[in-house]
Amino acid sequence: MKGRHSLNMVTAVVTMGSVKSAGLSFLLLSFLLYIADSYPNNDFSNVGCEECTLKKNSVFSRDRPIYQCMGCCFSRAYPTPLKAMKTMTIPKNITSEATCCVAKHSYETEVAGIRVRNHTSCHCSTCYFHKI
Repeated sequence: MKGRHSLNMVTAVVTMGSVKSAGLSFLLLSFLLYIADSYPNNDFSNVGCEECTLKKNSVFSRDRPIYQCMGCCFSRAYPTPLKAMKTMTIPKNITSEATCCVAKHSYETEVAGIRVRNHTSCHCSTCYFHKI
């Protein structure tokens, strides 16, 4: 009879240990799922580059504010399709597309004898240096 009690005690201790272990595992899993769910779903492809908007130009803003368009817009690179590569004089494996932050509206003004453009509105459009 004494052997039977010790076997039941061992079974009870093992069962309690398993329940505690399963409970701890469940709590840990719940915590990890909570952290993953609360993590922001942001697109980090343009980290460090703000949205295209008007910013005060500190160099030219001496006697009156001068604004310039600054920030990032869409850009991507992808493998050049074979059909397009055959038409190129100098074939390139990578094709890229981009838009730049440019002035939608602006006017010319003079600051310390220098003609500058004061931007009044910005948008993402074809990059001027890409135009032929």
